[in-house]
Amino acid sequence: MFMFEPKIKVLRQKFLKEKLDGVFISSVSSISYLTGFTNFSKDEREAYLFIGKDFQYIITDGRYSEAVKNQVSHLTLFERGNNKSTEELLKKHKKDIKNLGIEEDDLTVSEHKIIKKHFKNIKHFEVSKLRSVKEKEEVKKIKKACALGDKAFKFILGKIIKGVTEKQIAYELEKFIKDQGAEFSFSAIVAFGKNSSIPHHQTGETKLKDGDFVLLDFGVKFQNYCSDMTRTVFFGRATDKQKEIYNVVLQAQQRAANFLNTKIKSGKKVTGTEVDRVAREYISSYGFPDIPHSLGHGIGLEVHEHPSLSSKSKDILKEGMVFSIEPGIYIPNFGGVRIEDLFVIEEDGLKQLTNAPLLPM
Repeated sequence: MFMFEPKIKVLRQKFLKEKLDGVFISSVSSISYLTGFTNFSKDEREAYLFIGKDFQYIITDGRYSEAVKNQVSHLTLFERGNNKSTEELLKKHKKDIKNLGIEEDDLTVSEHKIIKKHFKNIKHFEVSKLRSVKEKEEVKKIKKACALGDKAFKFILGKIIKGVTEKQIAYELEKFIKDQGAEFSFSAIVAFGKNSSIPHHQTGETKLKDGDFVLLDFGVKFQNYCSDMTRTVFFGRATDKQKEIYNVVLQAQQRAANFLNTKIKSGKKVTGTEVDRVAREYISSYGFPDIPHSLGHGIGLEVHEHPSLSSKSKDILKEGMVFSIEPGIYIPNFGGVRIEDLFVIEEDGLKQLTNAPLLPM
């Protein structure tokens, strides 16, 4: 796929700028992004990329060699097997590379030991930053995933009835999404009542009853690109306290988005920390607990990518980036509200990609 050659060129420019002589890439998402080949499993180690100044290999085995030859012709295939190992290739280029970049957060200890055996100077290389600014085709796929998520939310509202369990709602959601030719981008979080105070509650057998919070956090994967969205509704009549929490969270999200949009339109640089601070300070001003997670994260081939919208983020938000804005208030033994939407920065400002209905208060 010759359209992916420029990505390898950009990769090479980046690692040379960082004074590296090559990179060893192991994550499936990075390999898919750089090659266009999406058949490798995330559950097994089926491939690597090994790119230097004057060479570029894709390393895999006989199960994929024919497909790789046809679809990844811009890279040299190194077919490992019983008599041919990845380590042999590393050893062959030992003299060519003094400084090697690796994906530290993806390698196993044993893989790291083998690499360290042949290359003394290794450092973390963030391939994910190359993926942070999305191409138009990537944004289109994310938009499609978001549209399917919106559709799924409207469908699932009709399944929220007294006595239904969290797992039953998760099952109905997944079935609906699969019927649309897509799949979950991560295991859905369905939290009823007090369970909604746990940001990453493990969906269980809790049954829905009157007055419960209903928190739904799920995403769709369409042609390998992900969406992510959270909605909180109330089963029955919401109390004044529930309404207050909901409205504060909603206002925190809208204020953060408006702040970012204003900065973009004025041509000023803005970091993830600045956007995070707007929502965080607004929630704190009402005396509610601090948000226990970042305000948002990038999304694409993976649910969590660069950039980060957090209190420690130095990431500058740029045109083409797609990310979530998801403030939340969580009160133990009472319940919680999170509202999450995906946004993209376009030339003329910030655009919201998830558009499932919000709860009128």
